[in-house]
Amino acid sequence: MTRRALFLDRDGIINVDKGYVHDAKDFEWMPGIFELARTAIDLDAALIVVTNQSGIARGYYTEEQYQTLTAWMCARFADEGVALTDVFHCPHLKGPDGLDHPMRKPNPGMLYAARDAHDIDMPASAMLGDKWTDMEAAIAAGVGHMAIIGDMIEEKRSDANYTTVARHPDLNAALTWLNGVFDA
Repeated sequence: MTRRALFLDRDGIINVDKGYVHDAKDFEWMPGIFELARTAIDLDAALIVVTNQSGIARGYYTEEQYQTLTAWMCARFADEGVALTDVFHCPHLKGPDGLDHPMRKPNPGMLYAARDAHDIDMPASAMLGDKWTDMEAAIAAGVGHMAIIGDMIEEKRSDANYTTVARHPDLNAALTWLNGVFDA
């Protein structure tokens, strides 16, 4: 049986994006993330994190350090009464050919992996991110509802798909949006 999901970017949505966060001492929770996550669970959505982690390929931190932080993050969500369904990450940079790895957003690989692992109904699902690459991945994967959080510099987009991306100043504003798209 398929189910819907709320896909969350990590840096900028779950935690404040301070650039290559890889240690719990530097991890600052975004205001409203736990309430948003609880609401998604109450609306019967899987909660799935999809995050580019190029700091691994850049040598800023190791896969082990990333995994340690991820385990800590998941435990903290559990302490708040919210179980993350899964966390997908891409540790790669662009390849020597200049192309992004298929798992690296803006490519939809992580979203496809989540879909296949958890039988996700993509048109019924939602994506929250803070960058256009998050939205590009969601559009490519067929995610039905998308929102950008924060004060991102507006980029001109000609594709009609981008007119369907909601924009919210913070996670508290996104909460109302989430209730609307998942309650419909």
